[in-house]
Amino acid sequence: MLRIGLIGTENSHITHFTRFLNVEERHPGVRATALVGGPSPRNRELAELGAIERIVQEPADLGDEVDAAIVSSRDGGKHLEHARPLLEAGKAVLVDKPLAASVADAQELLALAERSGAVMLSCSALRFVPELPDFAASQETGRLRHLHVSGPADPDSEYAGLFFYGIHHVEAALEILGNPTVAPGELEVRAMRSADTVVASCEIAGTQVTFTFLTPGEGTRTPFHATAVYENAAVARPLTLGGDYNAPALAEFLQAVESGASPRSPQALLSPVATLSAITESLERNAS
Repeated sequence: MLRIGLIGTENSHITHFTRFLNVEERHPGVRATALVGGPSPRNRELAELGAIERIVQEPADLGDEVDAAIVSSRDGGKHLEHARPLLEAGKAVLVDKPLAASVADAQELLALAERSGAVMLSCSALRFVPELPDFAASQETGRLRHLHVSGPADPDSEYAGLFFYGIHHVEAALEILGNPTVAPGELEVRAMRSADTVVASCEIAGTQVTFTFLTPGEGTRTPFHATAVYENAAVARPLTLGGDYNAPALAEFLQAVESGASPRSPQALLSPVATLSAITESLERNAS
């Protein structure tokens, strides 16, 4: 049996993973067996939901009781701290979006995985939404000239600002663009904020890209949406997340554990963080 430890249990995504693995048993031979964060009410609730007997305080306390881990902490700035002991021990880790909230942390995570040979995966659920194939360029559409992705994200979020939800915009855009490499420090971005709206413009792989991040209101949240303008066509679609939106990432992670290799290269894992870091840096410069 593959034993998985769950870290960052304050995130509702952990409820999804517990349901997939322990309640619905979608992946026979794989089970969540430990929770990190101490005997909090939330962890007791999850333990009851998934019949999980082991609750520890810190990620390092998991020791040899698990074979892999899911790091789902809402604050991406904590992902390096939470994943480090698992990666150093050579255990596979699924880092829920974002991989990290800074380029330095992302690079350190990648270095840890490389040194230990551990499988590490991170990806936004928007990479798997059913509308993305509609954006594939063809001979009929011609070249993609402009891509616009919009949706909810709060630059003042306590969970690393735009990284909490803004990583979805970026990963969806990179998926539509064919996953080009965005190297740290090389992307020129113009980002401006007006009240509850942040608009960022840049060029990625020869395509003009605009991101619109809209701060959610009380009880409201703007849906994710993408518009692509080609030489001969335009495609506009909502990007819809179903109730099982975390299932594809989990399935991809377990396939990677079985094969012993991540399907996403280090450059592919780093590019979303490099892109969003460039956006936040431009936003900070223009606000000063």
